[in-house]
Amino acid sequence: MSTALITTLPREEWTARAIAHETRADALTADHRARAVRGEKHPVWDFLFTYYAYKPSVLRRWHPGAGVALQNAPERLGWRWYSPAGPDDAVAPDTALFRSEKPQLAGLVERMLRRTAARPGQFGCFGLHEWAMVYRDTEHRHPAPLRLGQDGTDAVVEAHELRCTHFDAFRFFTDDAAPRNRLQPTRDSQPELEQPGCLHAGMDLYKWAMKLGPLLPGELLLDAFELARDIRQLDMEAAPYDLSEWGVCPVRIETSEGKAEYVRRQREFADRGAVLRGRMLNAWLGEQG
Repeated sequence: MSTALITTLPREEWTARAIAHETRADALTADHRARAVRGEKHPVWDFLFTYYAYKPSVLRRWHPGAGVALQNAPERLGWRWYSPAGPDDAVAPDTALFRSEKPQLAGLVERMLRRTAARPGQFGCFGLHEWAMVYRDTEHRHPAPLRLGQDGTDAVVEAHELRCTHFDAFRFFTDDAAPRNRLQPTRDSQPELEQPGCLHAGMDLYKWAMKLGPLLPGELLLDAFELARDIRQLDMEAAPYDLSEWGVCPVRIETSEGKAEYVRRQREFADRGAVLRGRMLNAWLGEQG
């Protein structure tokens, strides 16, 4: 076990934390699991389990995070990236083992977290990425109708400058919308362009937390999921779709009032994301943010 240990948790303590984590995770996914049993789809919330293709059973799996050993936990020796950590059948997440098995992933996650954290947020996109995904296109990926119709939606795009910095949003722009964007993001340029004001960069903290697995404490993983959930709400409220059937009240970014609300909430999410990035780097690498 090469990771420096900070603390060791007795079995009674870590099992209590694991149970509390499972209870919290089950509450967060209860609606989704109930819909899955009924075979129902949801145009807002399914995204959290399809685009981020992690099952609720993975979300409810608690880990202590790097540098924390679990006493009397022989059953966890079979878990990925756990190693023996002293007497009393203690085991702990092994950062060095993770890096040796996944060097490219480890490097990518570290770059994304550090570089995004070091940049100022940009707050002038107004959520127009979703509008650009349907610009001048009658074949829509999203099943809901457009609030303003096709012509009205196209007019909103044409009245604004597209400023998307996030490749995984930009790659879904229509062929007519992509050249209108200020930047032309690529997968290779993602670490250079990602910035903390982007809603998708905030949601992706959930993805990075999942990829780090046992190196982050489970409580931090669920905090990242909650941030992704809350951001998804605004993402769809500001989208061009009519989601009133699903109880979604639009943030009308085509108006000055809607823009102001979007930016206010965008800044709040950026602040929450900054805290989570710092916590991730500290938990994983021992860096104080």
